[in-house]
Amino acid sequence: MTITRKPLISLLPLAGLLALAAGCGGSGSSSGSSTGGSGSGQNTVLVGAGSTLVAPLVAQWSGDYAKKTGATITYGAIGSGGGIAQITARTVDFGASDAPLSPDQAQACKSCLQVPWALAATLVSYNVKGAPAKLRLDGPTLASIYLGKITTWNDPAIAKLNPGATLPATKITPVFRSDGSGDTYAFSDFLSKVSPEWKSKEGVSTQVSFPTGVGGKGNDGVAAVVGRTDGALGYLAISYVFGNDLDYALIENAAGQFPAPGSASISAAAAAATRIPADNAISLTNPPASAPSAYPVSTFTYALVPQRSSKANALRDFLTYAIGPGQKFGPTLHFATLPPRVLAADRRTIAKIGSS
Repeated sequence: MTITRKPLISLLPLAGLLALAAGCGGSGSSSGSSTGGSGSGQNTVLVGAGSTLVAPLVAQWSGDYAKKTGATITYGAIGSGGGIAQITARTVDFGASDAPLSPDQAQACKSCLQVPWALAATLVSYNVKGAPAKLRLDGPTLASIYLGKITTWNDPAIAKLNPGATLPATKITPVFRSDGSGDTYAFSDFLSKVSPEWKSKEGVSTQVSFPTGVGGKGNDGVAAVVGRTDGALGYLAISYVFGNDLDYALIENAAGQFPAPGSASISAAAAAATRIPADNAISLTNPPASAPSAYPVSTFTYALVPQRSSKANALRDFLTYAIGPGQKFGPTLHFATLPPRVLAADRRTIAKIGSS
């Protein structure tokens, strides 16, 4: 596996991000003028941090939004865990996370709102000399690999899923995110739904204590470990995998199908989620068998914003842009279209943002 392209977004170092946030007053700044079509956003700066999965899309939004409004959106792709921590501390104006807030996180964040603003997926990439492309894997097998119970690529469980394939006896090296990550949340959420042992031993979190394997920071770090290690596999954001032409596995869904990851299969997973909780925390992993074309490790990614902010107008305007005109940038970056019922919930949530 060779990484053929540079990372999809330049990451602002955390120290620089926090310095900029402090200089602009974070969410407590008085420069929260509206960024509507009137051009009143000329002096507005919004600082955000978090999810690396959504970072390529935010990069597109930032440039387009600046042209349309004159407002500046500065974003640090530091991982979902970092985004949750920074918005909780109010050192940024908005956070971004591929994992919804847990009850404890929601309490600590003190009236933060969650706005599902993008729809994507987490893929499983691998690097195995002599193995075919697009190997098939299922949830229980992946759980056993990350639990250290399946240790070689020619294990009978993998062979059964790939009849006729020549599989080497290469050692499997599981690779995971060492930082707090929404991809870890989506992956562990999927494993918890398909493996009772995983659920009882490891559970669901943005940062799991993996019993075996090698950690990497960010999508870059995981891809680097996978790329230099024969026998490795790791989970990565779809935009990173496709943007860098990485090898990936096909994952079995509840209907027994192995759909190719992409906008259509991600949308099918979202369509199967018919209930939107009051806090907008929606799990898309392991959709029911009634959705045979659904990719099983799909995920919403969320903007996290304080319900009260001196930049309320600017936040409302930017979020309205992100879930509206900004969605046009999604397909080329392998993000699916937000379903109408989610858009309706988003608009209701955005309307709740008020001045501090």
